[in-house]
Amino acid sequence: MTLARLAALHGVATAYSPSAGVTVPVPDATVVRVLAALDVDAATPGALRASLAATEAARDARLLPPTLVLWQDAPREDAPRQGRPSELPRPLAALPPGTDLRITTEHGDEISGTPRWARLPLGVHRLDARARDGRTGQSTLIVAPARVPQPAGRGYGVLVQLYSLLSTRSWGMGDLGDLRELADWAGRTLGAGFVQVNPLHAAVPGTPTDPSPYRPSSRRFPDPVHLRIEDVPEYAYARGEDRAELDALAGRAAELREGVLRKGELIDRDAVWVLKRQALEVLRRVPLGPGRQAALREFRATQGQALLDHATWCALVERYGADRRQWPEGLRDPRSAATARERDELADRIDFHCRLAWLTDEQLAAAARTAREAGMPVGIVHDLAVGVHPDGADAWARADAFAAGMSVGAPPDAFNARGQDWGLPPWRPDVLAATGYAPYRELLRGLLRHAGALRIDHVMGLFRLWWVPGGHEPTEGTYVRYDADAMLAILVLEAHRAGAVVIGEDLGTVEPGVRESLQRRGVLGTSVLWFERDWEGTRRPLPPGTWRADCVATATTHDLPSTAARLTGEHVGLRHRLGLLTRPLDEERAEYAEEVAEWLAYLRELGLLEEGPRDEEAEIRAVYRFLRRTPARMAGVWLPDAVGDRRPQNLPGTWDQYPNWRLPIADAEGRPVTLEDLAASPRLHALMDVLRPSTAPPDARGL
Repeated sequence: MTLARLAALHGVATAYSPSAGVTVPVPDATVVRVLAALDVDAATPGALRASLAATEAARDARLLPPTLVLWQDAPREDAPRQGRPSELPRPLAALPPGTDLRITTEHGDEISGTPRWARLPLGVHRLDARARDGRTGQSTLIVAPARVPQPAGRGYGVLVQLYSLLSTRSWGMGDLGDLRELADWAGRTLGAGFVQVNPLHAAVPGTPTDPSPYRPSSRRFPDPVHLRIEDVPEYAYARGEDRAELDALAGRAAELREGVLRKGELIDRDAVWVLKRQALEVLRRVPLGPGRQAALREFRATQGQALLDHATWCALVERYGADRRQWPEGLRDPRSAATARERDELADRIDFHCRLAWLTDEQLAAAARTAREAGMPVGIVHDLAVGVHPDGADAWARADAFAAGMSVGAPPDAFNARGQDWGLPPWRPDVLAATGYAPYRELLRGLLRHAGALRIDHVMGLFRLWWVPGGHEPTEGTYVRYDADAMLAILVLEAHRAGAVVIGEDLGTVEPGVRESLQRRGVLGTSVLWFERDWEGTRRPLPPGTWRADCVATATTHDLPSTAARLTGEHVGLRHRLGLLTRPLDEERAEYAEEVAEWLAYLRELGLLEEGPRDEEAEIRAVYRFLRRTPARMAGVWLPDAVGDRRPQNLPGTWDQYPNWRLPIADAEGRPVTLEDLAASPRLHALMDVLRPSTAPPDARGL
């Protein structure tokens, strides 16, 4: 019981419930390892007793908790009385009489005496308390609005993995120029309200680079591999040898592009980056004009230490490689004297990487501006991965904020009996609280800088994460809780400041109360057609009118079969060829055929699909008509669905057996389709027409 008490005080679970009525105990060894990652010693009975005593003593002596949250929608102590009780956080209401309070706002203003809680400005402030008995306390006070911004009315848009969307101007993979072009065309021609892309986070260089956008080096800064080289302003002013070198690189890039589009080659991110890096080195020789110089200085100043650390890491990787275990020991600490000396020596390379971050930021801004000008009410939806690579820039720059020796994953469930280990180090909840959530605030602020909306992968991680000790199986992990109120308050605050919608990926196992908490704060959920069933009753598809409204409704995701593959059963054959099936092939095919038949019958019953011989294009259109009939605030079209692509962009459970994250969008025959081809595709236009408000069924109840 002593271990359980200590674990509870630090938010570490000693048991979990994978399903209703089922409780699974966590091994004591796991609990001890996780506590050690939080600097709590429970390795021996004596250490356990001492740690428990110290934790309880610190709790009892604390005048204030590390973080307090005030929501603008909550009645305050000095609000006009309307028969509602005060909803001040309990720690404030429980302070001893006569406690002196002083608030220092994030802008440096001081508020002393008895604060007028209802009139506090939004922001992340510092609260100091001094009791009459001499005890003092300090807390981060987060004052947040009630909800994140909401989309204006109902709308639809497209979902795409940006690297997969090549145009005739791409350098071997989709880029920010293609994103801008897609947003301009989709907004003006299709009436789309948004374009959602994969995470554009900076990757860890390697041979080869990990192509997954969900295992980045940094979530704070985007990857310059996404740059459109010709859109860098200095490109137009290159002359002489510089122009000749750029033209030669563009010619080699055209060969890469044609290899993907015409010869069936995979997208080669590394080869693309080799060419773009050389081009950017050439462009650096082109002098910046006075205005451009001022813009770069301003960017570096506003991004501050975070940018300097990121650029320093990039320069160190160039010199010593991406494996930090091979670096000189002193360089493993970003604040060491050795790192400071190296930073001086590498000043030129650090300047180069700061410039790349600036150029990428400019093109992200241009894409966002284009989306707005094209009439998109939401615009570009960016994606926040759940974590970062353990050897990446973020883990180096803020090593104190990550739990050493731990990895984020998922416990065993009905879909994966072995659980999952994603290889991503988790944030330490205690360090986040002690720093006023500075790393988290900085991350959100950077991502929301040019976002109309932000999708948060595995949004349940704001509440708890499954920690797996290094060297252990995922089944031997446990949940660690975060201060969900604080995490949500900062998310709502930063989204409010950016005027951005927030979408939570809440698929899979979600503990009770999480979806309700997210909905209360205006965070939209994610609903995928094939999963929306009456799981506790008939198991039949849910009528469209019973879907939740506060969601983004989609037919599929990057981790699931395309709609064409699901309707034809081709994904079953693919998994069979790769040895991923857990049952006989005939059994799997029969089950999926039954599921598809059930859905098609239901679509006909609703009048969304005509009777007659099977017609793949008509069936896909019927699927999206169904989504339009739901009350979902946003409906997303998986762009490969518009041309009948059969291949998933990522096939979970595979690594080198399948070309994850390296496939271009293709048609039903597997031929790559360019952005220009998409814009001219009758099949795409026929599909998008079913989502237009003028063609939506007048009765959204699904009756």
